[in-house]
Amino acid sequence: MVAAFLAPSAGTPVAEAAATDAFGVIRVLPGPGEVVGVAHPVVVEFIAPVVNREAAERTVSITTSQSMAGEFTWLDDATLEWKPTGYWPAHDEIEVRAGGLKTEFSTGAAVVGIADIDAHTFTVEVDGEVVREMPASLGKPGFETPVGDFTVLEKQRNVVFDSRSIGIPLDDPEGYLIDGEFGVRVTWGGVYVHSAPWSVDAQGAANVSHGCINLSPENAEWYFDMVRVGDPVTVQA
Repeated sequence: MVAAFLAPSAGTPVAEAAATDAFGVIRVLPGPGEVVGVAHPVVVEFIAPVVNREAAERTVSITTSQSMAGEFTWLDDATLEWKPTGYWPAHDEIEVRAGGLKTEFSTGAAVVGIADIDAHTFTVEVDGEVVREMPASLGKPGFETPVGDFTVLEKQRNVVFDSRSIGIPLDDPEGYLIDGEFGVRVTWGGVYVHSAPWSVDAQGAANVSHGCINLSPENAEWYFDMVRVGDPVTVQA
């Protein structure tokens, strides 16, 4: 299941936004009662395309246990996203009001994944403490894993990895069609953290993937069970 990835302009404390019914809203995500990762954005879907975007932004209010700043991004003419600066507080309750709708969701533990390209490792911190450092294999030359800060977009217990999704024909020497397990998607371009029994010998020693973060089956299952949609993943060199 994909959990979606919105509130006041950058630098404005979240709790200070004013709520109004001037703009109709279809839904607000995360939905009521959801428990999400600490980097999960808020998304507001308006009924109709919005002309006065600044006014629409002012209709969104977010209440947390502490004052926060963040930034708006319009995903399209009717969909507004807001991301906090840094992360939500872990184990917190969050209330969002927009266009007469209200949702309350919560955050779980702060599960932060850090992939190190040069060290061939994937390290997981939970609430600020390192709990596991795992051998990993990342993208090989020509298929480098992108460096940067990402957010877990979805989790798939079983997933088919098809090279055609990244522009490589199956009959190409680099082509592949593989039934995978414990897929944690971190980009819509096809980068996952996942189980890769075929690269266990390279994990911790060499980068041999087509851009994904390869883990052993045991480690991939552990991370899959630990992480939530919306938790952060950083890839560094």
